[in-house]
Formats: sequence, C-alpha cells, structure tokens
Amino acid sequence: MNSQQKIAIAGTGYVGLSMALLLAQHHHVQALDIVPAKVEQLAQGISPIADPDIERFLAESKAGIRSLDFSATLDPAQAYSDAQYVVVCTPTNYDSDHNYFDTSSVEAAIAAVREVNQQAWIVIKSTVPVGYTRQLSQRLQDPRIIFSPEFLREGKALYDNLHPSRIVVGANLTDSAVYAAAQEFAQILRDAADPSELERVNSDGTRSIPVLLVGSTEAEAIKLFANTYLALRVAYFNELDTYAAARGLDSEAIIRGVGLDPRIGSHYNNPSFGYGGYCLPKDSKQLLANYEQVPQNLMSAIVDANQTRKEFIAQEILERIQGLDHPLVGIYRLTMKENSDNFRQSAVQDIIAYLLERGVDLVMYEPTLGESSFMGCPVIQDFAEFERSCSLIVANRWNEELASAAGKVYSRDIFRRD
Repeated sequence: MNSQQKIAIAGTGYVGLSMALLLAQHHHVQALDIVPAKVEQLAQGISPIADPDIERFLAESKAGIRSLDFSATLDPAQAYSDAQYVVVCTPTNYDSDHNYFDTSSVEAAIAAVREVNQQAWIVIKSTVPVGYTRQLSQRLQDPRIIFSPEFLREGKALYDNLHPSRIVVGANLTDSAVYAAAQEFAQILRDAADPSELERVNSDGTRSIPVLLVGSTEAEAIKLFANTYLALRVAYFNELDTYAAARGLDSEAIIRGVGLDPRIGSHYNNPSFGYGGYCLPKDSKQLLANYEQVPQNLMSAIVDANQTRKEFIAQEILERIQGLDHPLVGIYRLTMKENSDNFRQSAVQDIIAYLLERGVDLVMYEPTLGESSFMGCPVIQDFAEFERSCSLIVANRWNEELASAAGKVYSRDIFRRD
C-alpha cells in the first residue's frame, strides 16, 4: 500500500466523483467543481448523480459507517496547492465543426493547477484525441502530464473503478521520473480496488488486475478504439435487428443463435434505438477524425450505421401511427440506461427530432427531468396520465412499469436488459 497522499480531482461528474471516492479510501482527496450546488450536495453526503455505489459510499461516510478522507471545494488553490497528483476529469464534448474534442476545460484545469502548484503530477482522465497529451506536454513544456483512460459504465462508475477490467497509464516511459510517477499512479489505482480483485484469475491464467504502462498516445488510442468497438457491436446487432424487422423474422432467435458461438458470445447484443450516451457517439467520431489520411472503411460505417438505425426506428414509428386520427406519440424515458439520470446524446433524442420534423405530436415521460417541456414537447410526470394520453408509447428500454400499457408499446428491446 502506498503512503497516504493528497490527491485533487478536477470535476465531479461520473468519472471524477467515482475516482474521488475510490481514492479517498486510502488518500486525502479534495474534489473541485465549478457548480456551487454540487459542492453543497457533496458536503451533505448527497450524490449529484445517479449511481448506487456512489450514493452508498457517500451515505455511509456521512453516517460514520465508512471512512472516506474526502471533501469538495470551489477553491482551486485549496484543492491543488499541495496535491501530489491532480486528476483531470472535466468534460470534453465533440465539436463537429472542427472534428475534434473540445479540450478547453482540460487546459483550463491544468492552467489552474500550475498557478498554485508546479510540482504536481497531472493525470488526464478526460477522453482526448490520439496524440493530445504528448502534444500538450510539449507545447506547455510540462513533462509532468500523463494520461490514464477510464472504462466506466453509466450508473456503475464506482463499481467499475472498484472492479477494473484493466488499469492503463500512458506516459513518456523513456523519462525515468515520468515512468516512476506513472507506475506509482497505477499502483494507487490498484490498491484502491476491491480486495477480491487481487485474487481474480484472468482469461490468460494470470491473477490480479492487468496493468498496462504504455506511451500516452497508445493509451489514448486504447480508449477510443475500445469505445468504438463497443459502438460497432451495438451497431452490428442493431442492423441484424433491422434486417429481421424488415423481413418479418424472429430477431431474438437469430441473435441467440449467433451468440452461441463462443467467439461472439451472448453479451452486449440487445437491440436498441442506437448507441448513445456521453461516450460512444463522440469517441467513435473522434477516432474517425483521427483517421485523416489513413485508409479506412469500417470507422465511417460505424458512425453512419447509427444514424441509419435511428432513421429506421423513426420510420417504423411513423408507419404504426398511419391512419390514426390525431395520434399522440409518447416517449417513455430519455435516459439511455436503467438506473441512470443521464440522457446526454441519447439515441431517442434524434428520433424525437425526426418525428417533430414530420409534424408528429409528442409527449414525454421522464421522472428525472424537473421541467414541464423538452425539445418543445410537454413532459408528463404522472405515468398513469401519460399512458392514458398516448396512442403509441415509444420505449428504448423496457421497464415493468410499462406492463399495463404493453399493447401500445413500441420497442426493439428483446432481452429486456441494457
């Protein structure tokens, strides 16, 4: 176990907050956020995001059941001034005009760190373009910047940090000081994992959590290629489902038969309205942009397939309401996954836009949305009223709440799981 260190976290979204609570088991952690309401919630032991393990860790810490050396602040000097490591977990949205992640929040965080602390090792966990960390380090003439990708699922961010599939740290490994810092940070992450993971037997027969120390550019590529593969798998089974729906075939039977091949497996194969959420759309687009002047066909197809799928779903909905007098289509939930409160870039939003362009009247049911309208459409918070009002209910994911309205639900959720 490493001796206790002071670690600062920039940003308290899914990545930052889960990372803060993970490390606060053994280290003094201060998390910085620019939103006062979030800092106040954290001070009260309330999670600003939906994640069962984050909520449990905070509640248990507040009640004295769990020991976490964690606090949140709005003051950069308080967070950064004497930190040994600063982990940057700020959002990097994809800018379609420039075909590039918007990394301004990352650079703003690094500038704030360097105003008060020249010696801290800065670990970027925000997703960035391939080659970004090395270029940034050279531009700033700052060798103390490394990159460590996160591999987290929405609603299970802390769980995935406690049970990591692998730990990857990217740095300039030819510099002995940088190599030592990268190695130490990897060990900090490993030590914070659930103890049961240290006895895990991997597919290659090795024990414990796989740790990869690689160049920063390779680490960035690992992140983008991993997420783009996941997008590919979603797109593949969605296109299989599109074929089955168009030809009147049993999609479930085909998917089960395909998945019985152990090389394919029966996982990550449940049809949906398209891949969405915060990571897969932007990461696949960024990787495609990184392919400039490099031959490719598949990366373009992955991005294009998602749009094709959403258009197919929208057309299916239009066909189901044809001939109805004044149909009202209900959108059941905007979130991508069950037990999540996040609907950033959810696939259903593009379908909503497509339907609105064709003059369809829509109403939403989204309990996590504290507003009376979304995209210009009314939001109904009472499910019974929502069910009565709608001619057709569109649901990306099935929920038992829909059972009473099953006869008018349109969904491609075959296995009723994320």
